[in-house]
Amino acid sequence: MEKTWISYSEFVRVCSEGCSNLEYGIRVAKSLDESGTVVVLGNLVLLRPEQVLKAIGGLIPLPASNPNDPRREELQEMEKQKAAIDQKARTLVRRELWTGLGFLIIQTAGFMRLTFWELTWDVMEPICFYLTSIYFLAGYTFFLRTAKEPSFEGFYQSRFLAKQKQLMKVRNFDVERYNELRKVFYPHPSSVEKIQAMTSFDQAAKIF
Repeated sequence: MEKTWISYSEFVRVCSEGCSNLEYGIRVAKSLDESGTVVVLGNLVLLRPEQVLKAIGGLIPLPASNPNDPRREELQEMEKQKAAIDQKARTLVRRELWTGLGFLIIQTAGFMRLTFWELTWDVMEPICFYLTSIYFLAGYTFFLRTAKEPSFEGFYQSRFLAKQKQLMKVRNFDVERYNELRKVFYPHPSSVEKIQAMTSFDQAAKIF
């Protein structure tokens, strides 16, 4: 429904369309009101309460930051340092992933030779079984330690956060100061920035 406001009677009618009777539709409308999904104001129903919150948030004046504030230059410098740390961490993780790919290729080639030339499948079958079990246990252990799905993407994110944390420690990067400055100059970060910040810092403390 594209409308923002509708009458309460129309709201009840909409809720009753998928119900067997009007009484049940009234109960559905009441439950939606109590849960905060909609806002009932007398005979009017607000279908999008988030728009009101957004409008109120826009009316609240935010303290304007001084363009000559020396902390702004400090934040810019720290952002450059963090960008360099992130790039170095990505490079190190990709190097690990390429090394892992090389190991798997050599292992597969070695098992092929052992199966068809040196030994037989009767000998290699239990070896392959136990090796597969070891890989499964490694994936399960990875999930227990990181609470991430044991996938290539999950492994990449885990190793990236670990490398990022190590580099920040080596280069004496003050994460708390960085977050403090971002809150001063970016009091309302976008959704993407929130996800990146959570991924970069909050989860980094939980790994290894």
